[in-house]
Amino acid sequence: MIPLYHDLTDQTVLVLGGGSVGARKAARFAREADVVVISPTFDDALLGDNSADEAASPPDMTADEASPPIRLVRAAPDPEAVRGWVDRVSPALVVAATDDRTVNAAAESAALNAGLLVNRTDVSGGRDAGSVVVPATVDDGSVSVAISTGGTSPALSRALRQRIEAEIEGAGAMAALSGELRRELAERGIDPETRRAAIRRVVRSEGVWKGLQKGRSNGRQEAHDVITEVVDE
Repeated sequence: MIPLYHDLTDQTVLVLGGGSVGARKAARFAREADVVVISPTFDDALLGDNSADEAASPPDMTADEASPPIRLVRAAPDPEAVRGWVDRVSPALVVAATDDRTVNAAAESAALNAGLLVNRTDVSGGRDAGSVVVPATVDDGSVSVAISTGGTSPALSRALRQRIEAEIEGAGAMAALSGELRRELAERGIDPETRRAAIRRVVRSEGVWKGLQKGRSNGRQEAHDVITEVVDE
């Protein structure tokens, strides 16, 4: 599998299963997408003020109803009904997170037949084309690092995430600063090769990293000194 980032803004993710696994998946995708969770019961993590809880079956669900970030629909998605839910919701991604392998298999089949992405939580290792793995991630501002062991060792993913969190602290601030500096250098008419060299020097400078820890203005001053040295060479 080749890791990719996928923008789910203004798209819908359908989660089948409202247990602890489904709750984690729903919360993860709700950062960006509209999420619909279908389950007869819901984990406490899903039963908050930001979720709508309604009883429904596929024929009763309409597109113009309220759509909070996580929408909970109380229904038991048996294998025969799964395709109806997929057709009704029209998601970009289907997450099969029930405790019933036959339901998860039906969800996977319905998603793949519809040309949709699918994340099946009860399968690790080899997967069908169109399947996706949701990796552990570490975020610092606009910087995101994804970690996957191919489903073979979730414990290792968690351990690596903790190590990487410490390593990339402040990376978001560095990304913002270096992006701003690139634009400024271009506006000054600095040639591309010199711009690239200057920014490389900035992001590798311990002085700039330490300066950012003290505040943006300190980091920017350190970066200015580094860039001046490169431009004047």
